[in-house]
Amino acid sequence: MDPSRKTATVGADPATIRRPQAAWLVPAALIFLSLIPVIFGSPVPVLIHIPSVTVYCLLGAFQFVPSRRRGSRGKRSWHRIAGGVLIPAGLLAALSGLWMAVFYALPATDGEILLVLRLVFGSAMVVSIVLGLLAIGRRDFVRHSAWMTRGYAIGVAAGTQALVQIPWILLIGPADQLTKAVFMGASWVLNLAVAEYVIHRRSQRSARASRTSDRSVEPHAAASR
Repeated sequence: MDPSRKTATVGADPATIRRPQAAWLVPAALIFLSLIPVIFGSPVPVLIHIPSVTVYCLLGAFQFVPSRRRGSRGKRSWHRIAGGVLIPAGLLAALSGLWMAVFYALPATDGEILLVLRLVFGSAMVVSIVLGLLAIGRRDFVRHSAWMTRGYAIGVAAGTQALVQIPWILLIGPADQLTKAVFMGASWVLNLAVAEYVIHRRSQRSARASRTSDRSVEPHAAASR
């Protein structure tokens, strides 16, 4: 043992010598104490919806980086691990959103039309994620990617809805029930249209890559005859 280290230990106040794990107990307890009003003062669906949709939207954005889906085994593993988090997070976000739409009182700025739209697109998000999960179970990576892209497009529509409504609010004022329903419905449709464009572009790139691979194989096959 180092003599200088032993001397420093002997001269130190025993009250200040703590294990690193114990040093985190006080701040952890304080954080838990601070979260009690939030946890017990909020409805369970809200506590489920906000974290799950946050994880789904933020983590899902990285799934659109091509190098995360292809390349080395480590990158492909990251894609699978992230997908294992995204699927339950997306389902929890959609199902808790549907629960709140059905069982919570409608805000004054909403209406029956917007309620129907939330039910339609929320259900579509659940169906898209489930179909994406079934597709990956069949090793159908193309359909898996397409359905997960559609589900993600629906999930991130809240950001599009805010961007679409901001100019109207700034220039005209708060939207009435019908106008708000039109804006929000249009945002979901816009996101899905972009998703279909992305899916189409992927299929085109895949087809071109397949044709290129076939042409490169043909000379080798001819030479071997």
